[in-house]
Amino acid sequence: MSYNFDKDQNHYFFKNNKSIPLVFIHGVGLNQGMWQPQISYFKDETILTYDLLGHGKTKYNKNTVKIEDFRSQLKNLLVNLKIEKINLVGFSIGALIAIDFASEYKKYLNSLILIGATYKRTDEERQKVIDRLNLAKKNMPISKLAMKRWFSDKYLENNPSVYKEFMNILNKSGEDYKNFIKAYDLFANYIDDEKKVKKIDINTLILTGSDDPGSTSKMSRELNNDIPNSKFIEIKGGKHLCSIECSDDVNIAIKDHINNA
Repeated sequence: MSYNFDKDQNHYFFKNNKSIPLVFIHGVGLNQGMWQPQISYFKDETILTYDLLGHGKTKYNKNTVKIEDFRSQLKNLLVNLKIEKINLVGFSIGALIAIDFASEYKKYLNSLILIGATYKRTDEERQKVIDRLNLAKKNMPISKLAMKRWFSDKYLENNPSVYKEFMNILNKSGEDYKNFIKAYDLFANYIDDEKKVKKIDINTLILTGSDDPGSTSKMSRELNNDIPNSKFIEIKGGKHLCSIECSDDVNIAIKDHINNA
């Protein structure tokens, strides 16, 4: 059980309990540390988390980043660790990466879990993300706006350490800032490929916080309609980071899903 770099310099955490690994993909601007509530809950399962390209301790030096780059990163990580079958969990842009990965590399998947996925955004919904991207490009602060979308006011009031932790992660500079912009640009302008979505026939669970303003329940229901073998659960009272604020509900849903996959 340790944090390491694979031969491609992907920074990862792997705890091998001789079961089908739960592999977690984090969101834009974050790192694998967001999955601590899941690592603790699934302590008897095999767990793999990792930092996306240009996030955390995984370096990235190309001018732009594409969904294919993130997809290849995950595939290469699995090859390097000699992992043949996984339960894949993606959050936010991680959910988009998971969808893309599932459409291309079905053979690796035992099940798929999507948390806070965007899908079929309206022009207005997309523009709100682009507006935040443009603020970030001007180096204007957007961290407090993110925290409002990600957590309820009551949760942050009761958990000041979480507020401090995530504000530290979100306040970026240098190469971290440049790579954040590249990934945020991809997320803001990402166009869903309905053909890819509709060909996913893996047992899929879709989770979204009922109070998530950006990855709405409506989007998840649309996704549920287009993925044939899928189930949607709305996490009551959850916002975007319901995997932390409502971790008990999210963890139980994931556990039930992988047990029945």
